[in-house]
Amino acid sequence: MQSRATDAGIARMRVLIVEDSEDEALLLTHELRRAANDVSWKRVDSAEALRAALRDNEWDLVISDHAMPRFSSEDAYDLVRDCGKDIPFIIYSGHINEHAALTAMAKGVHDFVEKGNWRRLLPVVRRELKTVAQARARERAENRLHRLSNYDQLTGLPNRRLFYEQANLLLEECGAEPGATLLFLDVDRFMRINNTFGYAVGDLLVRQVGARLQTAVGARGVVTRMGRDDFAVLDAAAKTPQQARALAERVMQAFTQPFTIDGQEFFLTLSIGVCCFPRDGEDVGRLLVNAENAMFLAKRAGRNNFQVYVRDMNSASGERLEMETGLRHAVSRGELTLHYQPSVELASGAITAVEALVRWSHPTRGMIPPDKFIPLADETGLISEIGKWVLFEACAQTRRWHDAGIAPLKVSVNVSAVQFRAGDLTAVVAAALARTGLPPSCLDLEITETVLMQEADATIATLAALKAMGVCVSVDDFGTGYSSLAYLKRFPIDTLKIDKSFVRDVTRDSHNAAIVRTVIALAKSLGLESIAEGVETREQIDFLRAEGCDRLQGYYFSKPLPAAALQQFMATAGSIAGGAIP
Repeated sequence: MQSRATDAGIARMRVLIVEDSEDEALLLTHELRRAANDVSWKRVDSAEALRAALRDNEWDLVISDHAMPRFSSEDAYDLVRDCGKDIPFIIYSGHINEHAALTAMAKGVHDFVEKGNWRRLLPVVRRELKTVAQARARERAENRLHRLSNYDQLTGLPNRRLFYEQANLLLEECGAEPGATLLFLDVDRFMRINNTFGYAVGDLLVRQVGARLQTAVGARGVVTRMGRDDFAVLDAAAKTPQQARALAERVMQAFTQPFTIDGQEFFLTLSIGVCCFPRDGEDVGRLLVNAENAMFLAKRAGRNNFQVYVRDMNSASGERLEMETGLRHAVSRGELTLHYQPSVELASGAITAVEALVRWSHPTRGMIPPDKFIPLADETGLISEIGKWVLFEACAQTRRWHDAGIAPLKVSVNVSAVQFRAGDLTAVVAAALARTGLPPSCLDLEITETVLMQEADATIATLAALKAMGVCVSVDDFGTGYSSLAYLKRFPIDTLKIDKSFVRDVTRDSHNAAIVRTVIALAKSLGLESIAEGVETREQIDFLRAEGCDRLQGYYFSKPLPAAALQQFMATAGSIAGGAIP
C-alpha cells in the first residue's frame, strides 16, 4: 500500500468526512490509506460541527454522505462554500439517485461515487488531491512572485513600488485636509560598519533597523527601505508640523538604544528629512525628493538630527547634484590639484615639512576649496578614490622635490575616516611609497582623534602596521574630539597638531591659552612633537615659543601654494636652511 501511495505522488491527506456513522467513517479512512501514506481526518454530522471544523483546520478534501438524519450533502456543500472554502467536495453515498447526483455536480460538487465502490473512489481521491497540490504549488509560486515584486528581500518591508501604492492610498484618504508626514532617513556612516565588520553584519543591522522603524512608527504608518541604508516612512496620523516633529523625535529616540549582534553592540544614528503633505508636495514622488533634500541638510548639519524641508532647499539640492556628478569625474579628468602649505621649525626657522591640501579646479566654477566638496565626497563614498589620488600625487611630488635637492622634506597627507576604516590603508600606503620611491620617514599621515577613538584596538593595530613601515603618524585637530588620555598613550603616534580654533584666540582667550599650553606639555611628556596650525600673528608666535611648541604652520609664513609656487617660495625663504624665527 505504501508503494501505491508513493506512486500516486500523495504523501499526506487531510480529509473532512461528513458521515453520521462512525463505522462507515473508519472503513472509509482505512481505504483512503491506500491513496496516501499519512491520513488525518475528522468526522462531523451536523452544520455546527462542520462549521467549527472548517474554522479550526485546513482540509484537502471533503467526502460527504448524501442523506443523514440531521444533515445532507447539499447542506454540507452550501456551508463549505458559505465559509469561503475552495475544497474539493465528493459525495460518497448509496442513497442518492443519478438525477440528484448530476444536479449536485452541476452546482459545483466535484464528483459522486457510490458507497462501497473503492475501485472508483480511490482514483477520484487521487485526482482531486493532485489538483489540490497543483493549485497550492501555483499559489505558493504566485505568493513568492508577489513578495519578490513587492517586498524588500532583506528586511521584508514594502519595496519602493509597493510603498508608492500604499502611500498614494493613504494620501487619497487624507483628501484635501492637512494630512500626513513623510520622513526620509539615512543611517549615518553605515559604510564604515560594512568595511570594518563585513557585509553580513551590515545586512543583519539593516534588518534590525527596519524592524525598529516599524515598531517606532506602528501600524498607522508605512515603512520602506529605499536603498542600501536609506528608509522612508509615511505616517498619515502625523498631520500637523508639530506632529511631524514629534514623529521624527520619536524615531530618533528609538535609536538611542544599541543594536546587538553576537554580543557586539552597535550604536547607530540617523539623519532625517521631514516633509508634510500637502504643504511640501502633493504626491509621493515630490515628497520623497523634498524629504531627501532635507536629509542631506541634516547630514551637513553634523548628522544625528532631523531637518524640516523648506522650499529653497531644491535649488541647493540641484547645485549639490551637479557638484556630485562633476566630482565623480574629477579624478579621471585631471581636475584635482594639490596645494602645499609649509610648516616651520620654530627653533631653526627651517621649512621641514609641507601639508598637501586638495583643490578642485572645476571647469565652470573655478577653484573649489576642500570644505565645499570634501563633505560631499565623504557622504557619497568618493573620498576613498580622491584620498588615494592625493596620497600618490603628494608622495610623487615630494620625491620630485627630493630629486631637485630639497631633502629631507616631509609631506603630510590627511586620511579620512572612510579611508582609515576601509581595511586597505596599509596596502595603499605601501603601494604609493613603492611606486614613487619616497622614503617612508618622509610621509606623515594625519588622522583626527575622533577617528582614532573609534574601535581603538583595531586602530592601534593599523597604526602599528604603518609605524612598522617607517611612516609617521600625526593626530590632527587635537583637542576638538573626545579622546581619552589613557588610550592616547597606547597609540603609536609621532605628533600632536593643535587645532587652529585654539591658536586663533590664544593671546586673548585664557581658556584657549590653557588648552594650547596643556597640549604642548602633554606632547613633551609623551615624547611627541607639537605643531600649531593657523598661526597668523607675531603675538601667537611669541606665545607658542614661550610654551615650547616645536613647529608652526599658518598664513604668517605662507598660504597653501601650488607645487611650483611653493618650490620658488622655499628657494626665496632659504628653503630648509633658513635662520631661526626672530
